[in-house]
Amino acid sequence: MSYTPIVATLGYVLSSDLTRVLMIHRNARPQDQHLGKYNGLGGKLEADEDIVSGMRREIREEAGIECDALTLRGTISWPGFGKQGEDWLGFIFLVTAFSGQPRISNPEGTLEWVDRERIMELPMWEGDRLFLPLVFDDDSRTFHGVMPYRDGRMQSWRYSRTD
Repeated sequence: MSYTPIVATLGYVLSSDLTRVLMIHRNARPQDQHLGKYNGLGGKLEADEDIVSGMRREIREEAGIECDALTLRGTISWPGFGKQGEDWLGFIFLVTAFSGQPRISNPEGTLEWVDRERIMELPMWEGDRLFLPLVFDDDSRTFHGVMPYRDGRMQSWRYSRTD
């Protein structure tokens, strides 16, 4: 069976002092699959853009800021994650410099600065708790993981790193 995932970006924007993360609290659309959860910023890649351009566009659209420095931290394959069981493939970025002033909200919810040390206390997808430490750690190697979902629940998690 061929694997034809929805390709997406997911970015975590750090404050200038690197102590806080800009998160979206998905609280605006009652039918949202992510309702009530906190997440990074991002979305689907468009057909005519590369993955970095897609990440920059998504952050510009969702937060109203421009990415000045970003690093690919990893990729995650999420088989079965979509609302109808669609497969997703995400490119996970850490944004360490930006210009502009972030919006307070967007059509998906409220944008909030969260202390990095408190991020795991937020309501989020259970799988996020497993890969977020890899996004923020000091290991410069890129991680590549797979996290299958079934019926809205994570089934397993495994990853490897490049040398």
